[in-house]
Amino acid sequence: MILRDMTEADLDAVLAIERVVHAHPWTLGNFSDALRSGYLCKVFETEAGELIGYALMMLAVDEAELLDIAIASSQQRKGMGKQLLHEMLALARRKEMRRMVLEVRASNAPALALYRSAGFSDIGLRRDYYPAHSGREDAILMGRGL
Repeated sequence: MILRDMTEADLDAVLAIERVVHAHPWTLGNFSDALRSGYLCKVFETEAGELIGYALMMLAVDEAELLDIAIASSQQRKGMGKQLLHEMLALARRKEMRRMVLEVRASNAPALALYRSAGFSDIGLRRDYYPAHSGREDAILMGRGL
């Protein structure tokens, strides 16, 4: 697998994954804004050039915030998400960040299990943070040292 910088040319493939794997996906504007804002936007692809995932991270002082991470549904349950998460943790360490934080839907058991297996722990709760099909859903704020 290859981790490389995301470009505008990747956005159609990124959006295709985003729309399948997230119930309330980011928009083209969200991704374009992240690129323009200088966030660390990475794509994860096979050696054959197939884009199978992506991750976006914002750096502030000594803290990295993982904004979005996804693996194509056809590649899930193969360890790719864990590998991509570890790549982002390593990147944050190279950028001399001391901690990584993220938010996750309280109902997203697979993501919670992945993050906990990578050393993240619950550090807060944001009530009614995410839009949901029937109202709003809580976000669990998680963090870990680097």
